[in-house]
Amino acid sequence: MNVILPSVSGSFGETPELTFPADVEAPKGLRVEVLEEGTGPVVAAGQEIEVNYHGQIWAGDIFDSSYFRGEPTRFPIGVGMVIQGWDQAIVGKQVGSRLLISVPPVKGYGKNGNPRAGISGTDVLVFVVDILDAR
Repeated sequence: MNVILPSVSGSFGETPELTFPADVEAPKGLRVEVLEEGTGPVVAAGQEIEVNYHGQIWAGDIFDSSYFRGEPTRFPIGVGMVIQGWDQAIVGKQVGSRLLISVPPVKGYGKNGNPRAGISGTDVLVFVVDILDAR
């Protein structure tokens, strides 16, 4: 079965814009597409990474974007400090990569969602992530 993900405008470092395919259901599992392959070191679990990211509900609203804030964010990866989908999708990718990640609820915020961010327990989340650094 061929999974169709949204198309993404913009290159690494540019604010992305997602275009969702019409009449296509969100994928059921975690999906990761490398939009641009980086040439830096491989991200390892336990490192602190610096990323720019854009988060949107499948075919819905943008709920968070570091691009709009104008500054990247840092956090430990692969150690349970972020949603499971990020821990699984980002570890093993190279610094300098742009990723498109589709995260099912079970690997996102679970059945309770994240009401503060406007995310329900059934929402599939889509992220564009630029990996800027890992240390």
